[in-house]
This record gives sequence, structure tokens and C-alpha cells, in this order.
Amino acid sequence: MDIKFNNGFNAPMTQVEFDKISRFIYNECGIKMPPVKKVMLEARLRKRLKELNLTSFGAYCDYVFSSDGIENELIHMIDVVTTNKTDFFREPHQFSFLVEKALPALINSHEAGLRRNLRLWSAGCSTGEEPYTLAVVLSEFALEYPGYDFSILASDISTQVLEKARLGIYDLNRIDPVPLSLKKKYFLKSKDKEKQLVRVIPELRQKISLRRINFVDDDFGVREMQDIIFCRNVIIYFDKQMQENLIKKLCQNIVPDGYLFVGHSETLFNLDLPLVQVAPSIYKKSV
Repeated sequence: MDIKFNNGFNAPMTQVEFDKISRFIYNECGIKMPPVKKVMLEARLRKRLKELNLTSFGAYCDYVFSSDGIENELIHMIDVVTTNKTDFFREPHQFSFLVEKALPALINSHEAGLRRNLRLWSAGCSTGEEPYTLAVVLSEFALEYPGYDFSILASDISTQVLEKARLGIYDLNRIDPVPLSLKKKYFLKSKDKEKQLVRVIPELRQKISLRRINFVDDDFGVREMQDIIFCRNVIIYFDKQMQENLIKKLCQNIVPDGYLFVGHSETLFNLDLPLVQVAPSIYKKSV
């Protein structure tokens, strides 16, 4: 008898199916799915089964591991299983360090922002709150330095969140952490008062280049060395070996004396890296 989810029957994900899918997710994007994540994974993937009109997780496995499934479904599966928690001005002490220490130091060492544009990469940008916060902060910093310019690369593995970031449209309450003067300057309110939406101004959106990047890949395709990389609350989803491999690859894309910002709950302790800690969750690349 066929089991139909829309008839109220729920065929649970078997342990074999979970092991197969979690191993595949790890190999494809480096995200560890320990056994405690089984219920979460099952709940999130049910939506994909319904959309594909599949009646069991076994059928989903058969599809996603096929050549057609890898081509058409893999990106959707990654969108479903990745976590995209982010906020404007998240971990505000890091933006204070950026303005007060990092940017002036990079002007002194590389004339970054003056002789050439400052290059910053928001790696794991989610729905865009981080890169747009950075664009606001850098725009305000540029007011003190005539001719100062910057560009921001924003990347994520999820095409779904990248589309949200590209649009730069947010619920009004999402920008609560933004100071009032900056809200008025960098966000446009929707003309439809009932929608309670805001959009980042075009001048900021133009400063950001969005790209899908998978941290498992050997080559990220980033051809210009970056002065600063924000990779916050990303490595917590990886095991230690994957963490070290990723940070080493990121370091290869940072200029000497450039900076790496990680999440406040993340540590690079005991990892073999060309970095010196200069503040909590902030590292400088050694020459």
C-alpha cells in the first residue's frame, strides 16, 4: 500500500536513510548531522517530499542520489538543511573594532580603501544582514576619508538565502538593531504601510557582489586577495578537521596583516593557522 503524507500517514525516516543522507550532506557541504539531528532533518525534508510528490524517504534517497537528483535537487536539499540565523549589527563589538582598529591599520599597511578599494568578504552571508551592515559601517567610515572606496563579496551555499540577500527587502522589525539615524539614511520604507517592509538603498546594494560558494570545494573562485573576511557562526557546523581546512583556505585569500572575524562562540584554539588573535573572535594574518 502506498503511504501518502497528505492522507495523514507519516512514514518515519529509517536510521539507514538518515545515515545515507547525513553522510551525503557531510561529503557535499561539510555539515555534520549527528544522530540528535535526525528529527530535525526528517521534519525539514518532509516539505521536499511533498513538493516532489514522493511517498517515502526511501524514494527521496533514490531520487536525490540519481544523476538527475544531484543536478536538480541537491541545491534544494542544502537550502532545507542549512541554518540561516543572522541579524543586523550582530556582535556589535566587532564592528567597533573594525572601525577603530582594522580599517585604519589597513590604510596604513596597504592604503586599502584609498590607493585601491578595500575588499571584504562576508563568507556565509545568509539572507544579507551581515554584508549590508558592513556596507553601512564602511559607508559611514568613508565619510572621514575623501575618495575612500570598498567592495563586498557576500557568499553562501544556499541559493534561497542569496536571493533574499539580493533583493535586500526585510520586515521592518528586522532593522531594530540599526541606529535610527542609519535607518533613515540607508533603508527605504515600503509605500504600502500595511506591509511593514524596508529595502536597502540601491547605492548599498550595488556595493555587494553575491555568489554561491561551497566551503567543501578546493577552489572558491575568489581571485582577488581580501583585506578582511567575516566568517561568523559557520565553523560550528563542521568537525575539527573541516574547520582547520576551511580556515586555512580562507587565510590563503587574506592579504598579509589582513583580518579574519569569527563568531563569538567559535575558537581557533589548537588549529595550525597563520593567524594571531588580536581581540576576542578577531584574528590578524601574520606576514
